Amino acid sequence: MKIAFHGAAHCVTGSKHLITLKNDKKILLDCGMFQGGGEETETLNRTWGFEPSEVDVLILSHAHIDHSGLIPKLVKDGFKGNIFCTPATLDLTEVLLYDSAYIQESDIKFVNKKRAAQDLIPLKALYTANDVRNCLLHFKAVDYETWFEPLPNVKAQYTDAGHIVGSAAVHLDILENEQTCRISFSGDIGRYNNAILNSPKTFRQADFIICESTYGDRLHDDKMLTSQQLLDAITHTCLHKKGKLIIPAFSVGRTQEILFALNQLELNGKLPNLEYYVDSPLSADATTILKKHKECFNAHLQKLMLTDKDPFNFTGLQFIVDKEDSQSLNNHKEPMVIISASGMADAGRVKHHIAHGIDDERNTILIVGYCEPYSLGGKLMRGDKRVRIYGEEYAVNAEVQIIRSFSAHGDYEDICQFLACQDPKQVDKFFVVHGEYETQKTFQHRLLKKGFNEVIVPRMHQEIFL
Repeated sequence: MKIAFHGAAHCVTGSKHLITLKNDKKILLDCGMFQGGGEETETLNRTWGFEPSEVDVLILSHAHIDHSGLIPKLVKDGFKGNIFCTPATLDLTEVLLYDSAYIQESDIKFVNKKRAAQDLIPLKALYTANDVRNCLLHFKAVDYETWFEPLPNVKAQYTDAGHIVGSAAVHLDILENEQTCRISFSGDIGRYNNAILNSPKTFRQADFIICESTYGDRLHDDKMLTSQQLLDAITHTCLHKKGKLIIPAFSVGRTQEILFALNQLELNGKLPNLEYYVDSPLSADATTILKKHKECFNAHLQKLMLTDKDPFNFTGLQFIVDKEDSQSLNNHKEPMVIISASGMADAGRVKHHIAHGIDDERNTILIVGYCEPYSLGGKLMRGDKRVRIYGEEYAVNAEVQIIRSFSAHGDYEDICQFLACQDPKQVDKFFVVHGEYETQKTFQHRLLKKGFNEVIVPRMHQEIFL
């Protein structure tokens, strides 16, 4: 048996880990899109490193595009097997993939107009909405804690990872040569004591662990401060500077956390009387799906909903769906809060809002989560004074603020708590994935100190025998 790492290796996005059994059957864990990696992103997303038609089954950890975003292309390129996920992940993945296809088709039209003017050959999108429809025929939903058989002599189980609604860690028990090999893949690990979701669950002892490391070298700010930091940003920008607060936020997870925090501010009588816009059709759909899957809510939120039936709604909140309504926000002069995707500010409507508001010092761009270093959000986070948006250069006159405590990814204490159910001496090999390389090396040393025998930071496309 061997495993190959075709994404999230020495980087955060593009999660794809291929297990090849002795009988040559192949199990793919995740099929994510690379994001925010600069010019090489397009090449990475068009190059597999394996043959899709040879993969027998795909087991998906959760719906985020860096874990699910290349599934339509996988099917388009020859994959014919089943795709397993949790019920909530199926609902979310459907809307996320259609949104991804729409963005690609829109972006490719824009790019091809420029290419045509230069007499260059037109490019094609990675996939279309029709490819999304085809791939959804392969999906099968499985509940948490239920063992299922994706292949003969292979048993699998999902446990709640607490990252976003439906997110899961994947556990495989593979029988070969009359011995059972136990493999666990963390997916993305959420935070303990999350305001909305259940905490990550414990899992059975593993022989091999594949674990994310996004924040494996740092601690998040105290979540108790999050609402106050958000209130301070609103007060400073909208009430004192009379500007717009623009918040790039992922449609799934982060947007709902912000809405919940604003709801709590209103319940406590602290929410300023302003207009609050969620400018993202996908965010509206994701919020509806989250409300549908109450089984993922923690006990505190379940209790709260006995008195507050919609903890993601409050006075002044409006969801923007139509493109024309979105564009009109840029003409409004009054103070407001705009929450819009994508979280890295590299695509979607928020990129237009930033382009229209970045040169006005009254405005604030509030970064509330992880951004790839080469993404627009990453450049703003590191303090770049000039940035390029849609090919044009802009001076960064708007204020840039960062709130780190909103992250849906656990910090290194959360990850270590997730791993506390394991006896390190019984883990043969530990693979550190889904992190920037320096972060991965720091986390590797931390794991070695905790007693894990062999901790490996795999390279892109590296193949390792188990």
